[in-house]
Parts: sequence; structure tokens; C-alpha cells
Amino acid sequence: MNKLKCIDELVEEFKNQRPIRGGSLIITIYGDAIAARGGSVWLGSLIRLLEPLGLNQRLVRTSIFRLTKEGWLTSNQVGRRSYYSLTDSGRRRFESAFKRIYAELYPEWQGKWDMLITTQLDNELRKVLKKEFEWQGFGNISPGVMAHPMADLAEINNTLQELCVTNEIIHMKSELFGSHSSEPLKQLVHECWNLDQLSKDYQAFLDRFRPILRALGNKNDIDPEQCFLLRTLLIQHYRRLLLRDPRLPEKLLPADWVGASARILCRNIYRKIYPQAEVFLSETQETADGPLPEPAPHFYKRFGGL
Repeated sequence: MNKLKCIDELVEEFKNQRPIRGGSLIITIYGDAIAARGGSVWLGSLIRLLEPLGLNQRLVRTSIFRLTKEGWLTSNQVGRRSYYSLTDSGRRRFESAFKRIYAELYPEWQGKWDMLITTQLDNELRKVLKKEFEWQGFGNISPGVMAHPMADLAEINNTLQELCVTNEIIHMKSELFGSHSSEPLKQLVHECWNLDQLSKDYQAFLDRFRPILRALGNKNDIDPEQCFLLRTLLIQHYRRLLLRDPRLPEKLLPADWVGASARILCRNIYRKIYPQAEVFLSETQETADGPLPEPAPHFYKRFGGL
């Protein structure tokens, strides 16, 4: 099996950053690798996965405890072994967080907007709501008014229900008249969403991972553990960018939007390495019932089809 120096270097870079955010990395591994294969693993085998990435046993246990407390995971004790599974709410949150990673890049836009008017809420609750909907890509177009051109209706309703404010905010649909790319509209987008910084960060992602794609070339015999580590760090980097990407329609974005290139790069690397990464998961991970089950059918629909 081939080992690539550029993957070792990527892993070393990750290990040398401070602080190492264990919880974030575990969310990436559960969301990308474990959720599609039953959603449950033995803690000991999870520690084995994280060790090469610089997470010692104590940090893994602390991070898992915190994720359990926050309702992402639940534990099942069998003898002396602990198995950690996604909770129902954790699974919903994972699906919501990760479907953006693998989904179609620019669905067709019809010029419609979702608008949320939050002026009826007290300041503290408005701040909480603002933070939640900014994560979903909403922009503040004026005080107390948030908007998004391609919001997910189910996500909006779930968030409003979880915060118990369904009857306290005004949710409106509006339709754009005139050009989808008028100058005032472009100016509004520029003011409400910080695309300049996001563009720079996407470019840094391209600069970091393009050499790795070149090094992979047509090789089909890359070491399975290296494939898993690369896949995990690829999705970890890309996921953190998407958390700040409002996912605006193509018509509202600058010409040659670098986010599109970043997505294609992520997809191309993922398609090359996922089979060997899955082999590594099968060889190292255990559930209470034995080996990991095979990936669910929806796994193979990622990035438009693996």
C-alpha cells in the first residue's frame, strides 16, 4: 500500500494546531463516517480512530462526555465496554448539519425569499434566534428582519419549534420583481453577507488540498488509514467553511465564485478515497453486535453519486 507524504503533512498540521477541538472532530467522524453505518461504535475503537490525529484517550473521553451531555450521543454499557450511539435528536441535527456538505451545489432559484420579522421578541431571545438563523445562512437586511433566498422550510420550522417562538415571529414569503442580478440587490447581498472573507478562506482551502488531489493521481492503492485520515480532515475543513457559507443562489454570487471550485475539489478527493477509508472503518470499528454494518444506500448518493 502507498503512503503519501502530503497526507502525513496534513495530519501533522492538524496535530500541531492549538487548541485541538475534540468535540468538533468527533462530530465530523460521526456525521461523515459512523452515522451512515448504524450510528454506534465502541468507545475503545473510536479512541483508536482519533489517536493518529493527536487526541489522547482523556481528551476523547472528555469530548464524548460533553457531546452526551449536549444531547448528541447516548451510551450503552455492555459488560465493561461503553458503546456510543446517536440520539434521535442528535441524528436529526447531524442530518441537518451534514446534508449541506453532500447536497447539490446550486439548485434552481425562482426569485423568492423567506423573511423573518423578530421585532416582537425580547432582546435576549432575538440574539439566540439571530445566531441560529445566521448558521442557516440568513442575513440581517435591517434591524429585526432576517432574510434568505433559498431557506429550508423544514429547518426553519424545526428551529422555531425548538425555541418555542413559532407564534412570536412573523414568517413571510416575498417574491423578487425585476432582475435577479440588479445592482441594488448585489449591494444588499454584499452588505448582509461577508463574502469577501469567505472567498479568502475558500481560496486557502483550494491552495491546501489541490496538491493532495494531484498527488493522489490515479493511484488506487493508498493506505486505508491514510485515506480515512485525509477524508476526515477534508470534511472537517470543508464543514467549517460551510458553517459560514450562506448558500446563496448562483445568480446572487460574484462571478467565478471560488466556493464552487472548493466544492468540486472536495467532491473529487472524496470520490477517490472513500472506498479505502470504508475498508479501514470496517477493520477497526466495533459495535455491540460485532463489526460495523455496511453503509446505508443514501451514503452512495453523496456529492451527486459516489
